[in-house]
Amino acid sequence: MKSTIGFRKVKHEDIEFLLSLRRKTMTQHLLAAGIRMTDEQHLVQIKEHFYDSHIILVDRKPIGLVKMGVVALNNTHKSLHIRQLQIMPKYQGKGIGSRVLMVVKKRALQLCLPITLNVLLKNPARGLYLRHGFQVEKKNRFEYQLRCPLEVIAA
Repeated sequence: MKSTIGFRKVKHEDIEFLLSLRRKTMTQHLLAAGIRMTDEQHLVQIKEHFYDSHIILVDRKPIGLVKMGVVALNNTHKSLHIRQLQIMPKYQGKGIGSRVLMVVKKRALQLCLPITLNVLLKNPARGLYLRHGFQVEKKNRFEYQLRCPLEVIAA
């Protein structure tokens, strides 16, 4: 039986869940990049663009977060930027990330925009993005900047 995936807007009551989610999904990748974050620093990330956040639900249970919004790169080219995509470890590797990306791609098609995101260098989620047609645009000492062109999304 296939699980039902849904989304709902984030609420202030979700802060504890979001903090737990960040700790469980980001800590090891941040440490691998040489970045240590306190809970206060995680909360800053959670609250940034808070109203662009959606809780990912599986069978109505919160299991993750997708945060995205339209951004203008270099004040010229716009994209639908995935600011955060996090799924609780016990739900990873079950196709949920792919299903979420399909929803994001539908939204990008509606907006006629490419999708961009950043992923830490040692985060295995990069493989998911590459399988979905994202391409490495740039790399710095912490992360890759990825882009999925509109032509790839529409294919």
